[in-house]
Amino acid sequence: MAYIPKNATWYIAELVIECNVEGNPHNVIHVNVVLVRAYSPEEAFEKAEELGDESNSTYLNPKNQTVTFTYRGLRDLNVIHDELEHGAELMFEEKIGICESKLQQMLTPKSQLAIFRPLEPIDPSKPDYSSKEIMNEVAKRMSGDVG
Repeated sequence: MAYIPKNATWYIAELVIECNVEGNPHNVIHVNVVLVRAYSPEEAFEKAEELGDESNSTYLNPKNQTVTFTYRGLRDLNVIHDELEHGAELMFEEKIGICESKLQQMLTPKSQLAIFRPLEPIDPSKPDYSSKEIMNEVAKRMSGDVG
């Protein structure tokens, strides 16, 4: 078993969620990284599973197709060794014997980091898993018909 500090209260879980849209042959997989507050690895596992189960849902998209989100399981669960504050290490990965070219491939220029990338145009072949109810509300608010 991994080293777990005696005072550990935070864990980081990677939840794997599958989305299927009625009539579309392609699924969409989300890996959601979430914080879990727990006082033992077992409790962290149970709480992570609960969070995953809470993501199960079904609704209609704007095309009246049924959208189903299904929690498939955990990809990983780790303890956070530090207190949560600026600069706290949340996770780490170790690689040994990496040549310079592979090391350079691991680095991402600022413009390509997720928070700086421009929004991609909507691909019409991508499954539409937006909520009809929410999109109707957005349309109402955009038209000024808030009530």
